[in-house]
Amino acid sequence: MTESVPTSAANDAGSPAPAQPSPSAGLPAAAAGTGPQAKADGSGVEHQGWGVKSRRRLISEVLLVLGLSLGQSAVYSVVSLLDKMSRAPISQGTSTLNVVRNNREFFDFTYQILDIFFALVPVMLVLYLLAEPGKSAFARIGLDIRHPFRDGLGALGLLVVIGVPSLGLYAAGRAMGITTEIIPSALNQYWWTVPVLVLSAIRAGVLEEVILNGYLLGRLEKIGLGPWAAILLSALLRGSYHLYQGFGPFVGNFAMGLLFGWVYKKYGRLAPLVAAHALVDIAAFTLGPALGFGG
Repeated sequence: MTESVPTSAANDAGSPAPAQPSPSAGLPAAAAGTGPQAKADGSGVEHQGWGVKSRRRLISEVLLVLGLSLGQSAVYSVVSLLDKMSRAPISQGTSTLNVVRNNREFFDFTYQILDIFFALVPVMLVLYLLAEPGKSAFARIGLDIRHPFRDGLGALGLLVVIGVPSLGLYAAGRAMGITTEIIPSALNQYWWTVPVLVLSAIRAGVLEEVILNGYLLGRLEKIGLGPWAAILLSALLRGSYHLYQGFGPFVGNFAMGLLFGWVYKKYGRLAPLVAAHALVDIAAFTLGPALGFGG
């Protein structure tokens, strides 16, 4: 399950192009930094030739984006884990992913929708930062419907690869005492409960994959990191903002980050990653007890 730890207002929150794999790293040649690539208008280069000031500015941009989104969640997650560990063993703690915002139905619904909307504002920001004249940011990161059949098959394959092991990892973590009891939803039962849970799952998939893969991997390479170093750092961040759930989810999400980062750099398509992530969370949020999660 890949819902990020929330900020203080909530309770529990690059541009690779398809190319031939590199013989040494298994990544696209363009992503491996084989040399500067001129932009279409000849005004600069895509991955290299950044001056010191430009690189520092880019680092500042990345820190600001993460501070408004998943980086902030990682900080809260670490503090939340320390809080739980200082009270009792991790296995006695709980992590609730979708909580009631108000006791009155109308206002609870309103808060849920607002929470989902504003959580996606950082996604709008990075799409704005990735936009180039004459080229859609959605097309640039492969978040479009140009290849529905191929993306659909990829999403189903990833769903199997990450979905089934996640259940086993959660059970193993609980047995080992390194994972909290995860309660996917504590919402009251209204007509809108399931639709809101579905939207919440889609929100998580879009937010995490767009920022971690569509945005962060490319920015880290422009800063000077190699493809695998960028993937490793992105995966560490993914695991970190799940630490409030315990060490088991950290390991599982770190492994998921490595896999998703490699797939994205190899094929340059974000759509199957978002779809697979959203489907896993939809199943967890709506069928939690049936899948073995807390009631």
